[in-house]
Amino acid sequence: MEKLLAAILAAVVLPAFAPAAEAQSLDDLFRKVNPSVVVVRAKGRDVSAGGVTRFNETGSGVLVSGSGRVMTASHVVNAMDEITVEGVAGEVVRARIISSDAAADVSLLQLERVTAAMRVAKVGDSNTVRVGQQVMVVGAPYGLAHSMSAGWISARWPPNTIFRDMPLAEFFQTTATINTGNSGGPMFNMAGEVIGIVSQNISKSGGSEGLGFVVTINTAQKLLTERKVFWSTLQGTMLTGDLAAIFNVPAPAAFLVKTVAQDSMAWDMGLLGGERIVTIGGKEIAVGGDIILSVDGIPVVSEDNIEKIRNKLAGTPLGTPFTMKVLRAGKVIELTGKTQ
Repeated sequence: MEKLLAAILAAVVLPAFAPAAEAQSLDDLFRKVNPSVVVVRAKGRDVSAGGVTRFNETGSGVLVSGSGRVMTASHVVNAMDEITVEGVAGEVVRARIISSDAAADVSLLQLERVTAAMRVAKVGDSNTVRVGQQVMVVGAPYGLAHSMSAGWISARWPPNTIFRDMPLAEFFQTTATINTGNSGGPMFNMAGEVIGIVSQNISKSGGSEGLGFVVTINTAQKLLTERKVFWSTLQGTMLTGDLAAIFNVPAPAAFLVKTVAQDSMAWDMGLLGGERIVTIGGKEIAVGGDIILSVDGIPVVSEDNIEKIRNKLAGTPLGTPFTMKVLRAGKVIELTGKTQ
């Protein structure tokens, strides 16, 4: 009788656990998801005390549509002059930003083409993820393409609780190893679904022994509205208070441009970036660039107004003219451009 009961229990219980055991086969999972992961390489310019310098950035990304949409981290691609993506077979494809939100560290790229070896990732629902669940991160740590690490969800953080400069991002904290180059890469659950986009880690040494943070995929999908790109092609500093007075800004606040991505909408309309770094009140600031006062009549006096400008430009048809007032060499001038 005992043997009969054991057999019945095994028949009922084991099938319920079989899918979970299969889902936790990391080697099978890696082979399944790896073709959707890409290496993102970007070339840009910065301004230092010696003038304008050039640099390269390496990150990761994940293909989320058959039309060539790739999700990555905004800090990998924003304000960059050139972006390329390398697939699992080593083929290199040019890419451009079609949407970006630095306040959550997420960007959406459009590839010129999708290679034969690439596969579209399945996107999951990050709201169903719980602390303690196992996860996998695939990316290019230190440029070593298609490297995998596994770990667990160790915490979940609501927006505006971890990084002050990323107030819109909901984060997973994870024990999966994250290093330089993992940024923008996908985090998968054990079903092979993308549940997050790697952002960064907090570490005293800069190594992987710190705390890893991943933007939830629901956050990324919510914020990545197509063509929300104008400010993602710029780097700069908000001038308020004493800084606004020092630069003779004829408004309570304005945006001092540091760099402008080549061939971007801002570049095409003639917006100028900085030329050198100076220290003002203990803060290093790039000077010599244009100071944006307003765009289409909306004054650049706060982050909220910048968001209004972004949304207005993103919501207009392609090729719609718009104007920008800037302070250049002490004079207010007007630049014109067209949405792209």
